[in-house]
Amino acid sequence: MKRVSLAWQIFIGLILGIAIGGIFHGNDTVAHILQPFGDFFLRLIKMIVIPIVVSSLIVGVAGAGDMKQVGKLGLKALIYFEIVTTIAIVVGLLAGNLFHPGTGVDMGSLAKTSISSYVETTKETQHNGIVDTILNIVPTNLFESLSQGNMLPIIFFSVMFGIGVAAIGEKGKPVLRFFQGVSEAMFYVTNLVMKVAPIGVFGLIGVTVAQFGLKSLIPLSKLVFTVYGTIIFFVVVVLGLIAWLFRVNIFNLFKILKDELILAYSTASSEAVLPRLMEKMEKFGCPKSITTLVIPTGYSFNLDGSTLYQSLAALFIAQMYGIHMSIGAQISLVLVLMVTSKGIAGVPGVSFVVLLATLGTVGIPLEGLAFIAGIDRILDMARTACNVVGNTLATIIVSKWEGKYDKEKAEAYLVEISGGGHDTDAKDHKYVTES
Repeated sequence: MKRVSLAWQIFIGLILGIAIGGIFHGNDTVAHILQPFGDFFLRLIKMIVIPIVVSSLIVGVAGAGDMKQVGKLGLKALIYFEIVTTIAIVVGLLAGNLFHPGTGVDMGSLAKTSISSYVETTKETQHNGIVDTILNIVPTNLFESLSQGNMLPIIFFSVMFGIGVAAIGEKGKPVLRFFQGVSEAMFYVTNLVMKVAPIGVFGLIGVTVAQFGLKSLIPLSKLVFTVYGTIIFFVVVVLGLIAWLFRVNIFNLFKILKDELILAYSTASSEAVLPRLMEKMEKFGCPKSITTLVIPTGYSFNLDGSTLYQSLAALFIAQMYGIHMSIGAQISLVLVLMVTSKGIAGVPGVSFVVLLATLGTVGIPLEGLAFIAGIDRILDMARTACNVVGNTLATIIVSKWEGKYDKEKAEAYLVEISGGGHDTDAKDHKYVTES
């Protein structure tokens, strides 16, 4: 029998999870049974993400060689992130003004969900201004950052350590070989972890449907359709246009990332696909030094789907309460989101926390979030898939911007995956050891 590809395995897990969740909707026992399957997979992912990021960054930066080059690369990436996320905020506002998803919503038909935990997180993060946010990138205790999974300080230390390894020349080569071995071993472990991805997807989506049911979407269906439609438009048209300007075919990117997009959508977790994204972008012609810096940093600064949703959701809540937002108020919303969406990167439930930190400043009732909290998981799935596409495209564009994109390697990889052989563990492992 021909081996069933990972994409199909994940898709089957997704369908089975929806079916089981739908059949046993409202049955807490079934939800409790399914939850460990999803939690087990997410724990495996969290286990491998930090070792991969640290080892890959150190190897990549040490290969790049000098502080000036790394600084230039980081600046280009941040400029790109800021431009594209600002476009995403504006697209979200335009969709809200065009489709008015919150107009005419019967608030009496909506179920309220507690947002108290998000409120507490928001109070903690609002004490941090822009200067504090920048300072917090520098870790005072690396092991504390590692234990908390605080990615930005980890990235900062790894970059500095990689520069140090490069600077000491021959003395640093044993250290570099050690981290190369760690990186290769962790990518092999990633292939093992991905074998349980379909089971994790089955558990996560099953719990979501069992708890909330598909009926919970009906009163807010206009918001769901608007968010999904706008995200699809943004990915295909806006990111597609940006890709075209840099001579990249966005549909080739979809072909390469089909496994990861299904997995990211099903789990609503960008972390679940981070190791595979880094691996595939290297195969697709992006140098390791760029891939290992841009993708992890983009997970904090380049969340296109999340920023688009935040502006659209803010306008939805205003419309739901019958609050008219003038052009000036919407411009203020854009400016506030440009800051808040970056200032608390890495916080759990970041989209909700950003909205809570933003709504009050533009005169929109915070309580409105309680009405959409119940379907946030459904919306988060689309946001996450968009974030994945945005970060991989950013890696390709920065590679082209630096003049280091290997077009021949990318074309060879496209031919390879078109032949259907890219899913085999043997080929994945062969690539890791040869790189």
